[in-house]
Amino acid sequence: MNYFIRIISSLAISLLIFFNVHAKIKHKKATFAGGCFWCMEPPFEKLDGVKKVTAGYTGGHKENPTYDDVSNKITGHFEAVQIIYDSSRVTYKELLDIFWRSIDPTDAGGQFADRGPQYRTAVFYHDAEQKEIAQKSLDQLQGSGKYKKPIVTRIIKAEKFYPAEDYHQDYYRKEVGRYKSYRRHSGRDDYIEKMWGDEEEKKYRIPSKAELKKILTPLQFGVTQKNKTEEAFKNKYWSNKKKGIYVDIVSGEPLFASTDKYDSGTGWPSFTGPVEPKNVVEKVDTSNFMVRTEVRSRHADSHLGHLFEDKSSRTGLRYCINSAALRFISKDELKAKGYGKYLKLFKK
Repeated sequence: MNYFIRIISSLAISLLIFFNVHAKIKHKKATFAGGCFWCMEPPFEKLDGVKKVTAGYTGGHKENPTYDDVSNKITGHFEAVQIIYDSSRVTYKELLDIFWRSIDPTDAGGQFADRGPQYRTAVFYHDAEQKEIAQKSLDQLQGSGKYKKPIVTRIIKAEKFYPAEDYHQDYYRKEVGRYKSYRRHSGRDDYIEKMWGDEEEKKYRIPSKAELKKILTPLQFGVTQKNKTEEAFKNKYWSNKKKGIYVDIVSGEPLFASTDKYDSGTGWPSFTGPVEPKNVVEKVDTSNFMVRTEVRSRHADSHLGHLFEDKSSRTGLRYCINSAALRFISKDELKAKGYGKYLKLFKK
């Protein structure tokens, strides 16, 4: 009996070692400097296969720098993000594609409204393979003719990475209002729209008004195309508690996630923030003798609802949305319907 116990124990230990080693092989690091690190966390955190994104400082000479040190331009450090990712689920090239589409690689003096050496762009490679992939990616981008000026983003060997102070980590989640205001006025989103908007638009087919009248119900058409409001407590998703995401009923562009949904007591689906901020547009609405903030989808330009301040929301904001403007994709359907990258939201 003791002999068999020893055999089983030995096998268990061997399997444990194997899986631990295998996990370490798959989990890799990627480090990118793309200007303000607040703006560089969200694009990567949404990717299925990304385990962790940390804002921090690297590339300089001072040990354990603080934000003030780096801001005073005396350390040589870049603001950067370090990504831990599962290489069996997301490739380094895919991470680079996200990086290039988040920055202006031709700007040597900073990024958008943020000027100074700490806001320069760089790819910090961790091994020879990453260096080769990064250089090839840069060369292809430079040769594409997309940019009129030379790409100045540097490819540098990774150095010690220092995590930034806690309040900088996931700032876009902690201070939603301030982050959105900063990002909106920084010029980053306008630049990304100018450079990549046409390619993004190709993902979504927007039917004509005549087609929409055939495809949508009268209520869905009235809400999305004529800015109507559906009845409270008598709509499809106001009390929906299932896990998944909500997309535009017209275009399918991702808008909100169940992880940000909460019971506001208003009778309409309410969210603390969008899952894809770039797909949600805010406009001033002066109809009905009121001044409100209207919420519309970016690609389909569907009327979705309105944005209000709400102290009961964890962000202080309530996106009050009409169910008729939404289509719900359950967690189990995400991969099959082309929204697999959002599975990450439900693995925490």
